[in-house]
Amino acid sequence: MDNPLTFPKGFLSCAKNVGIKDETLDFTVIYSEVRAAAAAMFTQNQFCGAPVVVGKEHIKNGYLQAFVINSKNANVATGQQGIVDVHHIIDTLAEELAVNPEDILPSSTGVIGVPLPVKNILAGIPGLKQELTKGALQKSAEAIMTTDTFPKYRKEQVGNATVCAIAKGSGMIEPNMATMLSYIVTDAEIAPEHLQKILKRAVNVSFNMVSVDGDTSTSDTVAIMANGLAGPVDLDEFEQALTAMLISLAKDLARDGEGATKLVEVNVSGANSESEAKRMVKGIINSPLVKTAIFGADPNWGRIISTIGNADFTIDPAKVSVSFGDLIVFKDGEPTAPNQEELAKYLKGNDIGIFVSLGQGPGNATGWGCDLSYDYVRINGEYTT
Repeated sequence: MDNPLTFPKGFLSCAKNVGIKDETLDFTVIYSEVRAAAAAMFTQNQFCGAPVVVGKEHIKNGYLQAFVINSKNANVATGQQGIVDVHHIIDTLAEELAVNPEDILPSSTGVIGVPLPVKNILAGIPGLKQELTKGALQKSAEAIMTTDTFPKYRKEQVGNATVCAIAKGSGMIEPNMATMLSYIVTDAEIAPEHLQKILKRAVNVSFNMVSVDGDTSTSDTVAIMANGLAGPVDLDEFEQALTAMLISLAKDLARDGEGATKLVEVNVSGANSESEAKRMVKGIINSPLVKTAIFGADPNWGRIISTIGNADFTIDPAKVSVSFGDLIVFKDGEPTAPNQEELAKYLKGNDIGIFVSLGQGPGNATGWGCDLSYDYVRINGEYTT
């Protein structure tokens, strides 16, 4: 439990079990006592969930007052009934909190194609306003988990303001905006138009540079509320703090990837553009051959070379260099005869760094992923059971 004195002013939350699938926390509300400037980014999956459809409409004016999230059921591919269910939940919660329904952003995460047990959720809303407490956002981080093995939470100070963020995500992670969810609350005073630009830049170098399995979820959402109760902040300082928080959470998502045993960080420099560098990073992170080699601590660096060669843009093999941590395996187009035992020992570690230089231009990007283990197949083979 966070110290309420160091929690963003005016924010309250509660997390509870409403019986969606089991007895763990599966429902949370995060509420601002005053209407807040807001911004959000959503999945680009064309089969997006009903809450995403509604949320996109509610965020358009740049203001919100509450997030409502359930786990264990994604409310995706549920037809028109899914939309009806979202509005029913929002309307009931709006009446309980005495806020405008359009100031509530909904989210769901979990199994796709199963009708939302909306009656269970509605039964958990009456009296909820009295359950809201200050400084309990860690419990909300638990309530949004599905296959996650630990809750993901961060807090930072920016001048007189406090910023808190939670996230979830373990599988079906290939954000492309941004199964992953993240919610950020701050008492900083920031206009909606600035907030949206800051959030987009921060997400593009954090959550959008994570991939566990290459699959973009139907429900991905990143949203922020800034209620202004701590007054204005330096926007550059705020963006730096927010970006650092989201990068840290992005690493948590990769480290907690389904069945993952290792965090993999890939840096690509020397590309012709940032876009090319990002595509190369994702190509390496998403390669099943690279991921399985890392899982098995197999010093087969040729798999990196092969993946680089599969780029959808022109490279010059004579300018390429590759290293694992400090161990250079290929430099300026020539193998360096690395010590295979040292390389195998390095690959047995929990944090693996892969560094690629293309030697062509100023483009640079960093991304995070994980290895591919037997457990990934087991977890996803048993997901609905």
